[in-house]
Amino acid sequence: MSSTISGYSEKLREMSMLSLICSCLYSQPHANTFGQFEDIEVKSLNKRASGQAFELILKSPTDLSPEKPQTLALPSKKKETSLGELQRRLQAAEERRKWQEKQILLQLAEKREREKDVLHKAQEVNNNYSKTTEEKLNHKMEQTEENRTARLNALKQRLRQKEIHAAEVRRNKELHNERSG
Repeated sequence: MSSTISGYSEKLREMSMLSLICSCLYSQPHANTFGQFEDIEVKSLNKRASGQAFELILKSPTDLSPEKPQTLALPSKKKETSLGELQRRLQAAEERRKWQEKQILLQLAEKREREKDVLHKAQEVNNNYSKTTEEKLNHKMEQTEENRTARLNALKQRLRQKEIHAAEVRRNKELHNERSG
């Protein structure tokens, strides 16, 4: 018995923790396969100076051999829902739907309010532009009218001066004709 215990303790010192765990799970490994599980195969490699080396081979899910029993997931058992539970769920769904509708209506109302604000501002800008344009146009028309009347007055003044000069010339001519005649 003591030789068996000393043999196990000697073996424990040589083996790494992973090999110890694997040896506990599979007591009779294949020639170079240290352990084999459902989707992992552990092979021991040559001993290294630093310790034991292992190769882990992952199998694809489709590579299931017929020897191994395939574990199928059992459908989860749904507990029967009572009428009260169904009504509670329906009421909660109705409340969520009403809340979502309320949120959508609030968003639409905010959007409409923003549209109204934008339209109002655009109308104000348009009105201000119209007023300033009208004022500029009126000012320009007044300026044009003032310039026109000023030109007409200047023309009338020149015509009066010409008439005065012409009358003076005629009078001088008559005086000259009377003296010479």
